[in-house]
Amino acid sequence: MRVRKVFAVLGTLLALAAVVPSGAGASEDKQSTKKPTIVLVHGAFADASSWNGVVERLQRKGFPVVAVANPLRSVTGDANYLRQVLATIEGPIVVAGHSYGGMVQSQAALGNPNVKALVYVAAFAPEKGESALELSNKFPGSTLGDTLSSIPLGDGSTDLVIQQDKYWQQFAADVSRKDATLAAATQRPINDTALGEKAGEPAWHTIPSYFVNAGKDKNIPIAAQKWMAERAHARAVVEVKDASHSVAVSHPETVADLIVRAAK
Repeated sequence: MRVRKVFAVLGTLLALAAVVPSGAGASEDKQSTKKPTIVLVHGAFADASSWNGVVERLQRKGFPVVAVANPLRSVTGDANYLRQVLATIEGPIVVAGHSYGGMVQSQAALGNPNVKALVYVAAFAPEKGESALELSNKFPGSTLGDTLSSIPLGDGSTDLVIQQDKYWQQFAADVSRKDATLAAATQRPINDTALGEKAGEPAWHTIPSYFVNAGKDKNIPIAAQKWMAERAHARAVVEVKDASHSVAVSHPETVADLIVRAAK
């Protein structure tokens, strides 16, 4: 009887030992296979809804998505805000920025070990000391300046918007006129100091980068986009030859596909 009891106890202990590691392993596997959170950062003269087509496709693929409301006040201030948003997200993150959003993500992601990739969508990828204004004029082709209207704020700074009757051709020529007219009416202004502010140390030096370049962009010339992608040693570059600056609106599938590739 005593021998039987010993074997019974041993059997129970072995069963427990087998169960505990199995549960822990399953938990670890679940953590390791968790899909990254995709954080989307809009640029000037747009808002978070400009990512709607991309968000829809990413969510269908099972990715958690956050489309941030970028303040558009200053590179430093906007980056600090995005940095705080990123700090609330657990697990791996992929950040994608459009246009001026690239300035913001380049600074905000620096030093965050959870950010695994940066995706630049017709976006600025600045080196330290460069401004959006400088980069947009580095190569010929930007016609943005002639389409802007100013809103003096009384503090020495000015908000800038694209004139609504010029928005379609300047910003979103490959988007339906109906959608471009709606975007023109709901665009968010950017403070002029944000466009002239020099960037800090960029995260793309240490975090893998991916680029979607827009071949018919009238805000950031395609030559500038190619140059920035090459300088950043991008892991992948996709050029949409007929795309306007609003490439995330007109080609959401292409943009979402590259973000998924970066997430893998």
